[in-house]
Amino acid sequence: MISKEQIVKLAEAHLAGGKLYLTGIRIGADNHINIFIDGDEGVTIQDCVSLSRAIEGQLDREKDDFALDVSSHGATSPLVMPRQYKKHLGRELEIKLNAGGKLEGTLVEADNDRIRLEFQVRENKPIGKGKITVTKDQVVTYQEIKESKIKLKY
Repeated sequence: MISKEQIVKLAEAHLAGGKLYLTGIRIGADNHINIFIDGDEGVTIQDCVSLSRAIEGQLDREKDDFALDVSSHGATSPLVMPRQYKKHLGRELEIKLNAGGKLEGTLVEADNDRIRLEFQVRENKPIGKGKITVTKDQVVTYQEIKESKIKLKY
């Protein structure tokens, strides 16, 4: 049986020091291996083919029968690494927090520990009746984030 650790080791050895990085691996009971990668400048089909060939060349089909699929992380998949946030600066995020609640806003800053979102809210005018639109921001650490997705605009 092929182990997840074995696949991680092979994938990371191939991707080491490059613009691509591993974001997920699933191995089914029938040894169907799904590998997901992302990149600082996106992922091409050739990137997926190259990783697939590198891993397949290190596995023994005589010992273990397997199916191998390598694909990009996917536009609708949740962000799972700080490195992913940096390439999405300026985009709209929808974040579910571990403590409950949800945030939506534009990603304006991201480092290895936290992100900063900017969003607009309607507030009462300081003087007089009515409301005004105010831009606010909020800093969120990665530990506070349960799930974070890019809001796609159609």
